[in-house]
Amino acid sequence: MGIIRFFDILFALLGLLILSPVLVFIIIAIRLTSKGNVFFPQIRVGQYGKDFKVLKFRTMYVNAERKGFLTVGGKDNRITRVGYYLRRYKLDELPQLINVLKGEMSIVGPRPEVRKYVDLYTDEQKKVLDVLPGITDYASITFRNENELLASVENAEEYYIKEIIPQKNSLNFKYINNQSVVEYFSIIKKTLVTAIKGS
Repeated sequence: MGIIRFFDILFALLGLLILSPVLVFIIIAIRLTSKGNVFFPQIRVGQYGKDFKVLKFRTMYVNAERKGFLTVGGKDNRITRVGYYLRRYKLDELPQLINVLKGEMSIVGPRPEVRKYVDLYTDEQKKVLDVLPGITDYASITFRNENELLASVENAEEYYIKEIIPQKNSLNFKYINNQSVVEYFSIIKKTLVTAIKGS
């Protein structure tokens, strides 16, 4: 077992244990405010191009994903009241600690993308699939307010494909090409700071 995998397992176990009261509160809040399952498993592309189900707390109304994968603006009407705050503070991502324990994800690594957009990757961009996807990375931090950015353009999906994906992959390689325990902890620290600020 590598040192980073060791920290992945350790942090995932500690996170689930320490945050268990928060997780229970979120589950109750989702149950009381909207119909549907608490969790929203979505097929994403993982390491070596293998599909897996990434776990999230449901932040949208049931079947909202049929209107598209991208969420636009902080007040997308598909997002529930509780979902808005879960997304703002990235709390909807907490169930992915289970994906980490299963070995499908790392705490730090490129965010897993849906197949629709991975199929558009260039051969160079597909190299991000050589590593485990992660809960957070430089791209997650940089594009924290991605929804608001997409809301400011005329064609959100076109902008996402032509502008955001290339920039995200460039940031992904910043970590992939310099993987180390120091980088790992640096990204975790920056993620926690931005999550606490909520912006």
